[in-house]
Amino acid sequence: MADPFQVRITVRGYELDTQGHLNQAVYLQYAEHARWECLRAAGIPQDRLLAAGVGPVAMEVTVTYLRELRGGDEVDVTCQFRWGEGRAFHIDQDYTRADGTPVARLTGVGGLLDLSARRLVPDPGGRLRELATDPVPLNL
Repeated sequence: MADPFQVRITVRGYELDTQGHLNQAVYLQYAEHARWECLRAAGIPQDRLLAAGVGPVAMEVTVTYLRELRGGDEVDVTCQFRWGEGRAFHIDQDYTRADGTPVARLTGVGGLLDLSARRLVPDPGGRLRELATDPVPLNL
């Protein structure tokens, strides 16, 4: 398996909660951002997905918080797809401060929705491989 795809994000002041640390919901937004950037790096921007009549869906997400993030902190968010058989796939995402300190971990289950039929496509990895110009960021 290749090294996971990674993006760096700087925590913005308006994303903080009343305790002064990153609001828990924003961790999900950072993960979503990393997944879209991973798709884009593979040559599949959102408009290409829509033109193909498919879109990614999250079916299950678990976040484990290890340390707090505060305004101005830089965090690297990884994105690593794990493919198997069937309509679902797994996603592992780690949040790490720029100094290497682990901050959080997200694990999830996703699928690729056929936007016309409103059903999951049978082979999401194969469909994304067909759309990708560079399937490596997706572990394909």
